[in-house]
Amino acid sequence: MPSLATAAAAGAGAPLRRGPCAPRRQSAHASSSSSSSLPSPALATSTRFAATAPILRLVQRRPRAPLTAARAASPDAATGARSPSSGGQMLVFVPPHPLIKHWVSVLRNEQTPCAIFKSAMAELGRLLIYEASRDWLPTITGEIQTPVAVSSVEFIDPREPVMVVPILRAGLAMAENASSVLPATKTYHLGLRRDEETLQPLIYLNNLPDKIPEGTRVLVVDPMLATGGTIVAAVDLLVERGVTSKQIKVVSAVAAPPALQKLSNKFPGLHVYTGTIDSEVDERGFIVPGLGDAGDRSFAT
Repeated sequence: MPSLATAAAAGAGAPLRRGPCAPRRQSAHASSSSSSSLPSPALATSTRFAATAPILRLVQRRPRAPLTAARAASPDAATGARSPSSGGQMLVFVPPHPLIKHWVSVLRNEQTPCAIFKSAMAELGRLLIYEASRDWLPTITGEIQTPVAVSSVEFIDPREPVMVVPILRAGLAMAENASSVLPATKTYHLGLRRDEETLQPLIYLNNLPDKIPEGTRVLVVDPMLATGGTIVAAVDLLVERGVTSKQIKVVSAVAAPPALQKLSNKFPGLHVYTGTIDSEVDERGFIVPGLGDAGDRSFAT
């Protein structure tokens, strides 16, 4: 992980030698917190989209409730409020954590060296996966002996691992720290690339199981959600294997209105966690302002 001082220098545009991973052009696809209907200042970039997409809600988590009050509310409410119920709507979360904003800023800077870019992508992924897994993971309870006394405890249930599906290539960088956040994960790689002329997704690698066990939780990691073709194709593959959209959470660095609208129209109940929402996609299908080709910048190619 890069130091915050080094990353801050990169994010602020400090004099850095431009490496081979500097973006050649902006790319739409580089591989891609309780409830309120009104965006907060942290969601200012999303306001325009929220007004044009009534079937989709942007949500922000409320401040954490005091622990004593939370325990009185429900047995598992120590984390604060539960994730909001989406009903038939897709929910888009833009967590207002300052570290998320920091790493997005580092990623946006074209002067950020590729080594720092890749580490920043991993750190952003760690934070967003943490947010996405809140009130979502299966748990088991029991008792253990501490050095002093017997204590009631709660663990993540390792018998129900979470599937992590990174969309290659840039999804690999963003999902790098998933196993350090989640105690039990299984990773299945999915390779999709966009035809630059038709903007349609092409599958070149698919190691998803033929049948996904009932109740499986799935994290799809795609850093750039631009035109939506790739992420829709990925979720379609999961649904074909027995997963419902309510069992899936999408994690991205940057999202844009066309992709979010397509997901909302096709997959009610889906949750999307993203570092930021950019206002537009240009005629070539590139996110503006975006952060360039996250795959090329992560792997210096």
